[in-house]
Amino acid sequence: MRILVHDPELCVACGTCEEVCSETFFREIDVEKSKIRIHNEGDGLPSASFCNQCGECISVCPTVAIYRDKRGVVRIDRELCVGCLTCVGFCPSLVMYWHPDETIPHKCLSCGICARECPEDALEIVEVEEAPAPAEPYQSV
Repeated sequence: MRILVHDPELCVACGTCEEVCSETFFREIDVEKSKIRIHNEGDGLPSASFCNQCGECISVCPTVAIYRDKRGVVRIDRELCVGCLTCVGFCPSLVMYWHPDETIPHKCLSCGICARECPEDALEIVEVEEAPAPAEPYQSV
């Protein structure tokens, strides 16, 4: 399965990944519509929040709109999703996002667009054998 990984040692928190993600999927640059979020409090290394494809959200979807595709990526079927946001509230990593302009939540699909555009090569798509455990949610200090 394909997952996105972030190297905080290389990241300079430039925001390119957030911009290219929101522009690709929502046709506008808006960090709140990005499926990846970079956090930089200035007192340490930047951190990134994005779906690691753990799949914990699949079992809580009341309409079975969330599923794992043949490559292992967790996806949301727009036709089946009713916008109840159960997945947003349940996500143990807090990386299932919702924006008021949209009727359904959004999450990282490990597409690699952000990794290709990262000027510091701080993001990479890697293949793993099995779904990782949920990531620790980002907590500002």
